[in-house]
Amino acid sequence: MGQWVCKSGGMRPVAGLVAMVALSGCLAPEAGDGNAVSRFLAKPATAGAAPQQDAQSTVISDLQARQSVLPQGSAYARVAQAVLAANSRSAEAELRAARLRAEAASKNWLPKIGPNISLSSLSEVVATIFVEQVLFDHGRLKAERRFAKADVEVAAVGLAEDSNARVETALDLYLDVQEGRARATLQQASLKDMRHFEWIMQERVKGGVSDPSDLSVLRQKLGEIASDLRSAEDQSRTAMAELNAMSAAPLDAVQGGGTVAVATTGARPLSMLRAEAERDRAVAQAQVDRAGLLPGLTASGTTGTQSSGPNVTLGGGELLGLGTGANLKAIAMERDAADRRVAQAEEDSNRVLRRLEARIEGLRRQSEEAARLSQQAKTNLDLFQRQYDAGQRQVMDVVGVYETYAQRRSLAIDHQYELSRARIELARHLGVLADGGDV
Repeated sequence: MGQWVCKSGGMRPVAGLVAMVALSGCLAPEAGDGNAVSRFLAKPATAGAAPQQDAQSTVISDLQARQSVLPQGSAYARVAQAVLAANSRSAEAELRAARLRAEAASKNWLPKIGPNISLSSLSEVVATIFVEQVLFDHGRLKAERRFAKADVEVAAVGLAEDSNARVETALDLYLDVQEGRARATLQQASLKDMRHFEWIMQERVKGGVSDPSDLSVLRQKLGEIASDLRSAEDQSRTAMAELNAMSAAPLDAVQGGGTVAVATTGARPLSMLRAEAERDRAVAQAQVDRAGLLPGLTASGTTGTQSSGPNVTLGGGELLGLGTGANLKAIAMERDAADRRVAQAEEDSNRVLRRLEARIEGLRRQSEEAARLSQQAKTNLDLFQRQYDAGQRQVMDVVGVYETYAQRRSLAIDHQYELSRARIELARHLGVLADGGDV
């Protein structure tokens, strides 16, 4: 695109540069807004004064205010603290870089200067300082500041997501450890009781009272229980080794669990915060792109051994073409597209919330039912034991009822730990597995 230059012949170079610095106040951000606004629309201010700091981001305030749902001092909280202490926090480095870029963008309204060294007639070195100040840019600098601010928010949400995902992974491993220990305890008790039944059957076979095939069946059951016991111990040992690998200190001594109470009406899901921050960033980028297609007004000049200016230049945009109008319309559609992405993210988040709520309710009901059936199986086992002692039942009858009882207890363990995992997944989706202030 062509440029139109207006040279000031009556103003001395140094005075002209001072005037350019004064004009830079027209692009300074308005106090508390964080966006560039013309000072002709606000109260007069001292030329060249630095803008006030941006208002605190609502997204970052939301993240900082979040409180962990893990009971303080519980085993869950100890595991979370240990793995967060060992976190490499790559997302934190990204957040720091975004904050530095935002700090740099907050000063983009100030004049830009740079050296300009050239040879004059191949005999004399001419050294000057080039100064340039944007006077009118269709909101490009303001949009750049908005983009940088939204980029910080996206990075902050990414850090919260990374921390919550790490805690969820650690707690899943801890639940594997606890579940393996619970199963090992159950299998050890079953192995002890079944060996007692084996001894009884062996004595009955020796006395010719029972069939040897019953003894073979019992020994097969003993082998299956011993195999399940080794599997449970391997599960617990493997999960603990992996958990210790991602924690700052060994967690072998941590015991117990707890109930994670999550209210879905509290914190907003992290996916929603990310979608909104990315929408703001995309809209700001669209505004930057639009301003890049249109000509702006720039003042420039030099000072040094050979001073010139100031010059006022109209131009700087891309060359106009037959497709420029379509490009502008496409950029204008970015806001609508960004709003639609936020709506889609909200729908997806609500689907996840409803699914997890239904799953938690179903697992809670199944866990209660499994506990009740386990108690009933224990009652039946006690009854069969008394009948066996009275000579009314055979050994294999008691063994069959005992197997049912062991299966019910195993099913209750399944539901108990699946319920805990579902609650932790819900807390991770809401971003409340770690305190926002600590993150």
